[in-house]
Amino acid sequence: MTISSRFTVGVHILALLEFNQETAITSEFIAASVNTNPALIRKLMGMLKKAHLIDVKPGVAGAKLAKNLSEITLLDVYHAVHAVKENELFSVHKAPTIDCEVGNNIQLTLTPVLHSAQKALEDQLASVTMEAIVHDMKSS
Repeated sequence: MTISSRFTVGVHILALLEFNQETAITSEFIAASVNTNPALIRKLMGMLKKAHLIDVKPGVAGAKLAKNLSEITLLDVYHAVHAVKENELFSVHKAPTIDCEVGNNIQLTLTPVLHSAQKALEDQLASVTMEAIVHDMKSS
């Protein structure tokens, strides 16, 4: 199981916008940097716009950050690009057989553990800003 690459591509997009503030970069430019399809980039940029992380004007090349990098956390990016119900990282299979000791108890037993794991991930992502990410890139 992996988290979709949409998350890291979202971070990539925001970093590129910071590195290229003086230039109206296109989805084709971003796609070339990511090595993916421009249509995917446009879709992700729409998600980032909906989350108020970037400003994009229809029919006009280029996008801009809508917030300072210090105000954008990795958790903001994760929430923006993951259209998962209530941003659930894990889901427990539904309707196991209740006549089975395991089936009758699996959801009740696993749910708190999975919620704890998701909270730990979200806490870590919330503690890192895009400013820190870009700073690390510039220092490398």
